[in-house]
Amino acid sequence: MDWLQTIIIAIVEGLTEFLPVSSTGHMIITENLLGVESTGFVKAFTVIIQFGAILSVVVLYFKRFFQSFDFYWKLFLAFIPAAVLGLLFSDKIDELLENVTVVAIMLIVGGIFMLFVDKLFAQTDEDQTITSKKAWIIGFCQCISMIPGVSRSMATIVGGMSQKLTRKNAAEFSFFLAVPTMFAASAYKLYKLLSQPESQAVLADNINTLIIGNLVAFVVAILAIKFFIDFVSKYGFKAFGYYRIVVGGVILGLMAMGHDLNIL
Repeated sequence: MDWLQTIIIAIVEGLTEFLPVSSTGHMIITENLLGVESTGFVKAFTVIIQFGAILSVVVLYFKRFFQSFDFYWKLFLAFIPAAVLGLLFSDKIDELLENVTVVAIMLIVGGIFMLFVDKLFAQTDEDQTITSKKAWIIGFCQCISMIPGVSRSMATIVGGMSQKLTRKNAAEFSFFLAVPTMFAASAYKLYKLLSQPESQAVLADNINTLIIGNLVAFVVAILAIKFFIDFVSKYGFKAFGYYRIVVGGVILGLMAMGHDLNIL
């Protein structure tokens, strides 16, 4: 990847990581449009630059993130399902990451669902306490996002709303849960990269690319989070649903016309 490709992909990551539109799906599509070859480093790059997005949550919610043991226990409970399934199905997930058709279909399916999610989960509890049971359920909902195009943010926010959290509280817990989840995914990819002698040289040659990618993702993610919380609190998720349907439809349309969008 050259510097322009690196910055564009990092901007896409920062913009979409915390929005319910699938950051992985958007980066796969962006890499295709930019003509970026799907090397082992490129696959790792799309995960490792999530470190930058993680830091944006910690910075924005600094006081609330460093709380009691009970808060971290609930984050741990919500994190466990994705951690276990992620390790078990790591290779299969990597295969799906290369399939743009899957991304497009799931963008559309998720978009249609989001048109109705505000009505489906309109009822909220006065008590917005996140119990261990609620955290566990949200954690299992997060596992659905292992399918590219689903969106980790969408899965966890909907999981929170299914437990009668408000849109704002569900979104914020989704942000908090992203920290251990994305940190583990990024660290695992980095470990796999460093465990192979040939990859160590690749990493050393591209360390500046990773640094720039994380810095750009960090700055853009801060802006995206501020926008999202304000927007979703006022207007709900319908606009994101329409967006997903349009993007997924355009991708399928281009492929139907003979454009090869699958990663090389």
